[in-house]
Amino acid sequence: MNFDYDVIVIGGGHAGCEAAAAAANMGAKTCLITMDMNKIGQMSCNPAIGGIAKGQIVREIDALGGYTGIVTDRTAIQFRMLNRSKGPAMWSPRAQCDRGKFIWTWREILENTPNLHIWQDQVKELLVKDGIVTGVKTYFDIEFKARCVILTAGTFLNGLMHIGHTQIAGGRVAEPASYHLTESIARHGIEYGRMKTGTPVRIDARSVHFEDMEIQEGEHDYHKFSFMSQNRQLKQLPCWTCFTNPEVHKVLESGLPDSPLYNGQIQSIGPRYCPSIETKLVTFPEREQHQLFLEPEGENTQEYYLNGFSSSLPLNIQISALKKIPAFRDLVIYRPGYAIEYDYFDPTQLKHSLESKIISGLFMAGQVNGTTGYEEAAGQGIVAGINAALKCVGSEPFVMHRDESYIGVLIDDLVTKGVDEPYRMFTSRAEYRILLRQDDADARLTERSYALGLAKKDRYEHWIKKKEEIERIVKFCENFSLKPALINPALETIGTTPLKYGCKLFDLINRPQITLKGISEYIAPLKAITTSIVDRNEEIIEAAEIAIKYHGYISRERIIADKMQRLENIKIKGRFDYKNMSSRSIEARQKLEKINPETLAQAGRIPGVSPSDINVLLVLLGR
Repeated sequence: MNFDYDVIVIGGGHAGCEAAAAAANMGAKTCLITMDMNKIGQMSCNPAIGGIAKGQIVREIDALGGYTGIVTDRTAIQFRMLNRSKGPAMWSPRAQCDRGKFIWTWREILENTPNLHIWQDQVKELLVKDGIVTGVKTYFDIEFKARCVILTAGTFLNGLMHIGHTQIAGGRVAEPASYHLTESIARHGIEYGRMKTGTPVRIDARSVHFEDMEIQEGEHDYHKFSFMSQNRQLKQLPCWTCFTNPEVHKVLESGLPDSPLYNGQIQSIGPRYCPSIETKLVTFPEREQHQLFLEPEGENTQEYYLNGFSSSLPLNIQISALKKIPAFRDLVIYRPGYAIEYDYFDPTQLKHSLESKIISGLFMAGQVNGTTGYEEAAGQGIVAGINAALKCVGSEPFVMHRDESYIGVLIDDLVTKGVDEPYRMFTSRAEYRILLRQDDADARLTERSYALGLAKKDRYEHWIKKKEEIERIVKFCENFSLKPALINPALETIGTTPLKYGCKLFDLINRPQITLKGISEYIAPLKAITTSIVDRNEEIIEAAEIAIKYHGYISRERIIADKMQRLENIKIKGRFDYKNMSSRSIEARQKLEKINPETLAQAGRIPGVSPSDINVLLVLLGR
């Protein structure tokens, strides 16, 4: 074997899988190094993909030519579109997956990707010469040469698990931690810290009284994650819900003195938006109940995941508390919940390409950058993989702006603002979320990815055909005139106000009571167009309807985004001596010096840098 590669990816989690696939598909000779080939793409916590804003990220990965959406659709056992009661900017797909099949589907894809090798081993040292990465050294004492290295080690760097007073070294249950690698990186001047996350108990479904729970069915319509997927392949299963109660809380509170979170055993910070059950009790003492979701781990397994009950309390406390819930009175578990601490690196030390500012050729993606969640990791992974491949051939980096994708928002937040707790994406973090909907990810990103060489011809042609069909529907609606006498009987049937004067169909569809599909039953030419669309008919009709109904909002937000883009185009890196800007506050000078922003817009997003600071920079640029 020849251990000489263009790109080496450390870690086979969600970031690592997307990074390795992207680099290889762009022509880079790539090697994915993972400690266990049977755990590639492991869902360490919840066996689900998507959710609020996370679903949009997966759609963006798919539009770029990544695989998380495809793997999810192939292994989904329940699908739901969240936030359907709100506008389409908030719609977020989510799917429960078969954990085991998810792993093997990812492995099948990676093992059959040209230019990609997999090596089972652990990396213990990053090899660097004169500030440039040259490769890695593994526990087997093998030196791999590489032009670029992508670190996606997840929670494994000096990982330490906690169950009450019990501490176990590991990256996740039954898997060893990764030692020495953090230190080999830090000695080059890269700063790191510690974070914490957790996972709940896993329950044997045979011990559950489902009659004491509420069923939560999935949806069975046309929505999917991948723009390329067809029908779902696995049996669709329900989830179940129940609530904690005061008796449960009393037992949990009795265990707080032995909680690693509250007895000083854990010093690092956990995720704010995915708190442990003990954190919920302390933070919301007035609450008498908290909702729990019991979710299947697979199509044929009895193992269930108890969402909402993440905990590091002692085993006996976890079991005793759960038995106070009627549905779990005869509880049997596979393993308790636990917390885990791990190393991460300050992401402000990265460029927007996710390449280190300190070590050339070193890229980082996923939880090592302080994020939490499979989707955030996978989104970073595909960007790191793309940019590592581009660096190998001397091309300009691929960077997405905040008005282009949630992934762009995520990365800009990380490298500009940094993190003081595990970062999770929400729709509220995106100021242009009307432009960043789940339905139009391919419109935003597929052509850019095709130009890079990542999205392949079939995906590009699929998008172009869809684009043409959407434009055909919208154009017809813009030009088709309606007369009151002919359309009013239909409008009365639908339950909306009749027309007094004629109007264009485009304007009529803006009414909330009217849908494109519904009104087409009364307009034969429109019905002919919609029924002539053979492939992805309902998806295309939905996309056209959103484009029509929200045309004004989309146009207005596009204007605002374009104005801000002017500041993105003003390059300032290397043009100022921030330390000696005496007219600015000490905080602003320190933050600007540390981040050393690429553009004026990025400088404006740094915490501690005020609008007046930006105005001063504009004046100085004018001089």
